[in-house]
Amino acid sequence: MVLNYIWIAFFLIAFVVATGKLLFMGDTQVFTEIINASFASAKTGFEISIGLTGILSLWLGIMKIGEKGGVVQAFARIASPVFSKLFPGLPKDHPATGSIFMNFSANLLGLDNAATPMGLQAMKQLQELNTRKDEASNAMIMFLCINASGLTLIPITIMMYRAQLGAANPSDVFLPIMLATFTSTLVAILAVCIKQRINLLQRNLLLFFGGAILFIGGVFFLFRLMSQEQVSLYSTLFANTLLFTIICGFIVSGLRKRLNVYEAFIEGAKEGFRTAVTIIPYLVAILVAIGIFRASGAMDFLIDCVRWAVGAVGLNTDFVEALPTILMKPLSGSGARGMMLDAMNTYGADSFVGRLSSIVQGSCDTTFYVVALYYGSVGIKNTRYTVPCALLADLAGAIAAILIAYLFFA
Repeated sequence: MVLNYIWIAFFLIAFVVATGKLLFMGDTQVFTEIINASFASAKTGFEISIGLTGILSLWLGIMKIGEKGGVVQAFARIASPVFSKLFPGLPKDHPATGSIFMNFSANLLGLDNAATPMGLQAMKQLQELNTRKDEASNAMIMFLCINASGLTLIPITIMMYRAQLGAANPSDVFLPIMLATFTSTLVAILAVCIKQRINLLQRNLLLFFGGAILFIGGVFFLFRLMSQEQVSLYSTLFANTLLFTIICGFIVSGLRKRLNVYEAFIEGAKEGFRTAVTIIPYLVAILVAIGIFRASGAMDFLIDCVRWAVGAVGLNTDFVEALPTILMKPLSGSGARGMMLDAMNTYGADSFVGRLSSIVQGSCDTTFYVVALYYGSVGIKNTRYTVPCALLADLAGAIAAILIAYLFFA
């Protein structure tokens, strides 16, 4: 229901703003731009879905081998001490636990192409346990909110963009991004745990969060000893080596079980193709609404209002120029990336705005895209409190990004 109201709101707000521009500013092209944006967004939604077909077929094929070979169940046992607390409704050693574990691991390493298929597989397995097929379960909500918080350990893509745009030290946003995204993820977990009445003071959870903080600190200390080139080289090498090792490990596990690994792969790949087709209408719906919202000028109007309000109370307005990235991030990943690149091109990669836009880009994921993609893949219509909790995490990540940017770069 939340998505329904948000979807309608995008259209109504766009209509009001566009009508105002036509009547009071004489902008006769505004509705033409809106219609063009709707067509372009629909095309983009379809192209994204088709583009995912090959990736989904590949990884769901690999996942099917791992599932039949027992590797996914092994990952489930590894993650069980923590996941049994965060996902109390999941049966012990259920394959969904392994898929969730692998999805989170791929996200941490910045491996989006691998993380998405693993996440969709996890959603399918969670749906099998769901007693209300059109309503999100507690486990689904926890999984989606953590995903939407976008916890990433190595923001290699953002550092690459900064290097291309002439940043003196492209990796100077590494720690700020890590702190901001960790804040976003922590708020997402806290919000869902409070809503689901999960006790956060349990021993396994305290050890997990404490270990995560120590691990992030250790990675930061290690990367501080390396040059930008070494950070890029070793992080990319480690991520891709690990990924290929997992693929080979899955195949070997299938051979040990005397499986026909080729047939198992084909079985999973077929599921990937069907999933890609299923999500097309959901992606088209949300991307068209976002495209119309942007084309109407509603986004620019919102930014101008915030700039005026911040200035009126006497606060520093340096961060306002990064608001396009902040506001676009929950709506569109490619849109937010474009806003980040535009900010760095306009103000400079090493400017306050350029750095803040980079931190925001890495602080969380694209909430509405993630919700439409994952819930759409299994036909969930009632998302319950997923979107409010995910947007709360986005807000926490944005606020953390702004404060951290002032702390490091003001």
